[in-house]
Amino acid sequence: MTCHSGRVLFKLTGSSCSGKTTIARGMGERLGGIAVHDFDELGVPDDADRIWRNRTTEMWVCRALEYQRRGLDLLLTGQSPLGEVLAVPSAPLLEGIAVCLVDVSDEIRRRRLTERDPGRWDTPAVEAFLGWADWHREHAKDPRHRPDVIIDDSWPEMAWDRWTDWTASDRRWSTHLIDTTDQSVTDSADQVELWGASQREVLRSGHLGLSQGWTDQAFPKGNP
Repeated sequence: MTCHSGRVLFKLTGSSCSGKTTIARGMGERLGGIAVHDFDELGVPDDADRIWRNRTTEMWVCRALEYQRRGLDLLLTGQSPLGEVLAVPSAPLLEGIAVCLVDVSDEIRRRRLTERDPGRWDTPAVEAFLGWADWHREHAKDPRHRPDVIIDDSWPEMAWDRWTDWTASDRRWSTHLIDTTDQSVTDSADQVELWGASQREVLRSGHLGLSQGWTDQAFPKGNP
């Protein structure tokens, strides 16, 4: 068996109030050799749109490449889904990419939005968050599900054609799911830790679908 050394961009994605940032706290100590950041930590402009998210995703991928050169992984929380991460200009330079969807039931997400930002979100805004969460679930399962949601009006530098002809059976299209609905923060964090450790091992064993070279190889269907 061929062994591959390398670093991984670990992406915790999902709609607001699923618990991504809370779960990520302490992952640096749990996993070791990893930097932990939140997508929005540098600030979100009032006019933030899809192009802003695309360009900021590219910025974070470039930051991951800096950590990669230093021998570190990056765990990044934020709302950019797998398709966006793969389409940013610098994504093919990463030695490994692993994405995890942190999800929660609509009922709990609605309650958390209300508790976190009392009076901020009206009913249409809350429903938009729920709709975005539902889209994330379907996107994680199948790249053919409504790609227009992220492609339309996007940054011109995005290379969507890297994956738009893939199907759900392509092993490169892989998003792990953690549902925090009936779990404590500790239990969810334990799952992220196990996922991170397993993805490192999959990369080392040469079986990570999104290891360097994923853009120019015809990967077999199914899991290794």
